[in-house]
Amino acid sequence: MTASGTTAPDAGKPDSAVVRDALGVGFAVGLSGFAFGVTSASNGLSLLQTCALSLLVFTGASQFALVGALAGGGNPMTAAAGAFFLGVRNAFYGLRLSQLLQLPRWVRPFAAQWVIDETTAVTLAQPTRRARRIGFVVTGLTLYVLWNLTTLLGAVGAEAIGDTEAWGLDAAGPATFLALLAPMLRTATERAVAALAVILGLGLLPVLPSGVPVLVAALAAPLILFAQGRRPRGADVSREGSDR
Repeated sequence: MTASGTTAPDAGKPDSAVVRDALGVGFAVGLSGFAFGVTSASNGLSLLQTCALSLLVFTGASQFALVGALAGGGNPMTAAAGAFFLGVRNAFYGLRLSQLLQLPRWVRPFAAQWVIDETTAVTLAQPTRRARRIGFVVTGLTLYVLWNLTTLLGAVGAEAIGDTEAWGLDAAGPATFLALLAPMLRTATERAVAALAVILGLGLLPVLPSGVPVLVAALAAPLILFAQGRRPRGADVSREGSDR
């Protein structure tokens, strides 16, 4: 930021804009903790168990998968395995974020707790390392605090809140992440990968254990790239022209 209050050409995104975006994501998704708290308490988990999942696991989709499997009468080990597979994607996020953020070694074990869909999306959307660090920290802190607070409130007030589907709280997290992802799909290749991933994930959901369809959906990218590699070169040039 220059003395006149404008952003220098090489300064990247203003810190205030990064903080605003990160807070927006943190608050929007953090409120979904209500749905988890209600769902967990309604399916027989104690207040302590529900809060411990949010404090220690802190991967919303995996938490919902675990509670849903237990509610359906699944074996605890099977339910835990499904939640684990669903959370494996965070390890791949971490590999990329470690390169972008380059945090001090002593900070990395603590930062790993915040490597989730939303912090990854906000971080990747930033143009500079400073902006990425701000986006990661603000999103992670806001979401962690709010998610755990709303988990507690949801678990305590489960009977008063009622059915989470009627309130639409169960869809808040996925909807926010899709809103972050959509603007990043700029080319035909990216849109094709996203479409195939959706088809694989939803199509295999009824036949595979919880968490596995998400991993299979990750095959969308290599499959599309392989298909493009077999396409005649002239067709690739034509498609590139239509993407611009």
